[in-house]
Amino acid sequence: MPQATRNALRTPERISRREKCVISGPSGTGRPDFMEALCHEAIDADLRVSRFPLETLAVTIGRAEADSGVARTIARICRSDIVVVDGIGLPPVSHETAEAFYRLVDAAYERGGLAVTSDIHPSGFDAIMPETVATATVDRLMHRVHMVETGGESRRLAKALAGKGREGNRPLDVIG
Repeated sequence: MPQATRNALRTPERISRREKCVISGPSGTGRPDFMEALCHEAIDADLRVSRFPLETLAVTIGRAEADSGVARTIARICRSDIVVVDGIGLPPVSHETAEAFYRLVDAAYERGGLAVTSDIHPSGFDAIMPETVATATVDRLMHRVHMVETGGESRRLAKALAGKGREGNRPLDVIG
């Protein structure tokens, strides 16, 4: 990732400009680690951060739906300066999960402070969620966005293949 991009994402001013951040790329290329570092920097700058794996977000909104409090729950989540949704693209999502994600993206659309990590580029969201929901979500998500695509090989896989995937750098015993 270019240093200029990292620096732009690290500034709290990005939030006041209502810019979103999407980091996509293959597994093992550091997306969640980078997002976690951004969250820590935001907290150090006295910003409030909420972070959800996609499935946890869906459960939270699903519970609120049972209590007729979806709008209230989403408003509470959006009170954070930055809302992070992690882990999109690793399994396909249910219609309810896709709808919960859409509701959050829609609510955060003009206020910024939304950040997403995904194994796939948002243009491929229609492969993991219903097309109409994916289209509406991506339309709002990609407006005023910093799009970062990670690349390369999985760091975990590279360590494992080099025999350094376990504590003490000892390779796994092969049975057979």
